[in-house]
Amino acid sequence: MSDNNDSNVSNVKGKNLVDTAAANGSFNTLGKALEAAELTHVLTGTGPYTVFAPTDEAFEKLPKDTLNNWLKPENKAELISVLKYHVLPGRSSAVDVAKLTSPKMMQGQTAAITMDGDSLRIGNATITKSDITSSNGVIHAIDAVNVPTKQ
Repeated sequence: MSDNNDSNVSNVKGKNLVDTAAANGSFNTLGKALEAAELTHVLTGTGPYTVFAPTDEAFEKLPKDTLNNWLKPENKAELISVLKYHVLPGRSSAVDVAKLTSPKMMQGQTAAITMDGDSLRIGNATITKSDITSSNGVIHAIDAVNVPTKQ
């Protein structure tokens, strides 16, 4: 897990979550998914939100064709569910997240927060970069896409 002094951590206070993610360069796939789900307006709003953002590499770990299927218009509801499962209402720094055990995500289900040695995990993903701040929240980069259980 990165700390606040990590030179890779961006501190972009003037940009919203979507613009901050785009400027980072590691969240291109997430940006495309947010656009396909028509959720960019939510994460450009006032917030604040904490986004556990899967990196491009995290999306590449998904089974073949999973992302392409989610991006199809007929699967928009499932894509929205998956994306909202990565958003926690409120602004939570890595220190705050570490104190949580099963926060309720925007999607409605809870996600398990655990420590694995020195690594902070949410669901099946490890937080690889933390506290990427923006004007309306904070981003924590994760190395896997968490998929909520079907309801």
